[in-house]
Amino acid sequence: MFFVNMSLLSPIDLQRIFKKLDMNGDGFVSLEELNWLLQKIGNSQFSLEELESLVGKSSLDFNEFSFFYNSISKEIKGESSDDNDGDDTKEELEKDLVKTFEVFDLDGDGFITSQELESVLKRLGFWDERSCKDCRSMIFLYDTNLDGRLDFEEFKNMMLLTTA
Repeated sequence: MFFVNMSLLSPIDLQRIFKKLDMNGDGFVSLEELNWLLQKIGNSQFSLEELESLVGKSSLDFNEFSFFYNSISKEIKGESSDDNDGDDTKEELEKDLVKTFEVFDLDGDGFITSQELESVLKRLGFWDERSCKDCRSMIFLYDTNLDGRLDFEEFKNMMLLTTA
């Protein structure tokens, strides 16, 4: 559960992320490049061997990356085929969301502003001129109390693509 916003990525955004991750420009995202992303967002719990076991190969082309992303997205949305430990999965998801929220809440005040979102995107290498407007739009879209920032519940709704 390492993609910053699993539910809102369009195919164009996914392509942009793939190109950013493909640091050597070979048309593949290697495990090292994927691991780099995990470390950047504070989720470095996987070894390269575990990642290879998870993805089944040492690098992914865009179609494989997209398939992998969609598989992870379905797990986050609760569409996993193994519902035996649903409570554990929900608890783990909640913990992951808290950790992700903390990555974006740079000043630790319990809120994410468009400036904080922009700063994290810059740090991850995913920021460009268009992103600044997108950051404000994303905050506005999920800011149910209209205070110009996201609290944890609003962030959780955004990440899970639900309405508050």
